[in-house]
Amino acid sequence: MSANRRSQRRLLCLLLLCCASASAEITIYTARLIRTMDPSMPTATAVAVEDGRILSVGSLDALTPLLEDPSDHIDTQFADAVLLPGFIDPHVHPMLPAVLTQFPFLAPDDWQLPTGDFPAARTPEAYRTALVEQVRSHDDPAVPFVSWGYHPLWHGALWREDLNQLFGDQPVLLWHRSFHELIGNDAAWSRLGITEQDAIAVGEADWARGHFYEGGLKAVAPKLTFIFEPTRFARGLQNFLEMMHQAGVTTALDMGTGIFGNPDLEINSIRAIAEQSPVGVRIILTPLILDFIARGIGPDQALAEIHRWQAQDTPRVSVGNHFKLMLDGAIFSGLAQMGEPGYLDGHEGVWMASRETTQAYAEVMWQAGIQLHAHSNGDAATDWFLDLLDTLQSQRPRADHRTTLEHFAYSTEVQSQQLKALGALVSANPYYHYILSDMYADRWLGPERAFEMVRLGSLERQQVPFALHSDSPMAPLSPLTLMWSAVARETMGGRAGLRTQQLSREAALRAVTIDAAFILGREQDLGSIRTGKIADFTVLADDPLTVELDALPTLPVIATIFSGTPHHVSRSSLGARD
Repeated sequence: MSANRRSQRRLLCLLLLCCASASAEITIYTARLIRTMDPSMPTATAVAVEDGRILSVGSLDALTPLLEDPSDHIDTQFADAVLLPGFIDPHVHPMLPAVLTQFPFLAPDDWQLPTGDFPAARTPEAYRTALVEQVRSHDDPAVPFVSWGYHPLWHGALWREDLNQLFGDQPVLLWHRSFHELIGNDAAWSRLGITEQDAIAVGEADWARGHFYEGGLKAVAPKLTFIFEPTRFARGLQNFLEMMHQAGVTTALDMGTGIFGNPDLEINSIRAIAEQSPVGVRIILTPLILDFIARGIGPDQALAEIHRWQAQDTPRVSVGNHFKLMLDGAIFSGLAQMGEPGYLDGHEGVWMASRETTQAYAEVMWQAGIQLHAHSNGDAATDWFLDLLDTLQSQRPRADHRTTLEHFAYSTEVQSQQLKALGALVSANPYYHYILSDMYADRWLGPERAFEMVRLGSLERQQVPFALHSDSPMAPLSPLTLMWSAVARETMGGRAGLRTQQLSREAALRAVTIDAAFILGREQDLGSIRTGKIADFTVLADDPLTVELDALPTLPVIATIFSGTPHHVSRSSLGARD
């Protein structure tokens, strides 16, 4: 053998030795039950993890022979629990809890947050009493008081003059339950430096009422500098990460990066806090069309900016291959675009951008192979979504485009068939039916349309792929609550929903695990427990497929396991219904 050949062989042996010595330890987690969400092996009792990935799944007896190194071990801390794929929420807004949890909540529904418990107020009297108490407790004169959760259908009319009479010179802002509206008193607008001319300039505002909504918020958002004070804002983002952890969510898709008009700040802030968090979470960011429109950045420039952000991706925080369009207004505000007969009281919804502008951005992103998501609440907006997708497919067919309709508040049976025919996906919020159906049946939509909100049963029958999302904070960041809402189809008033739109419990669990991963385009890595996937798990006290249905929203989350590392949950229930 030549000296050169011997030298090459020694080098190869050294490399193999280094690789062997650097191999990660193997941990076998045992559980009373593992629901894998993989039909080839739907249940197991042990899973082996190495270097953040799943090495094998099965029984402890079958996996024990994998333990060869002294550092390999069996971890039985979850032996009496139920282990699932890490929950995925495919539509959240980290920036909203980061801002809103700086202040108290006061809404028609109960909220349990890392910052405390905030009971519901469902009458005008209860709301005013609680609001006055909250304002009285506000102890930072440098910052206007802000309360999130106001809704006039429950809480009655509270406009500028009402707030002036209640609070005088103390600046008070009511952030609507939709997040798409703000109402303030004279002291608040004076403190922020906002004038009647600002209201006139943005259009979607009523200065006499102190009311800014939808596009009108762009006059207010730049003035809310106090919410981005570094210490305050960092604490708010940490609240969001804790909300994810308490709910058992290991991966979330932010559906609106740039919501406050400074996407670089948002991306860098989220990345800084998430990277430092001792509890592992994965956040995928989605650029928002309204941000680019507001900053005067056209479609081609927007694509270039997205590529710049993607070059800075990290394993925990990345800008995904996603782009969000905005079609109609907020369902909570009654600004969704409804087809005939429209709203019963005669008011109308809004379009968030023109069709020409929306299509221009959609075409550029479609041509670039980016997955489109479209905010669509009313059936008229869903018709536009279908037309847009049909046009894009006609221009340049894409076999696996995964274009996703977001929210799915109200639609028709025919539209479910059309979604299937066009290969669309749906990311739905089943909590809409729970919180809104009673009130909207009486005031805005009538009982037939109100109780048909979020037609998940229709999607399941049509075999349209779908996931469940919280749109946090439009619903509690709690996949178990979303599952309950989809399966039970009860309303907040206790009315039984239509059985034809109920989900099976199996479909609901898929919609927060493997089917959610499909909408993210990450089904090869996430959403089920099988060899080769990332070792993200959610650990529950009981089986969500067999526990009593009414116990599902409060089923304790014991821990998450992120890339193979366990993180116990200090508080076991989040966002449970009352």
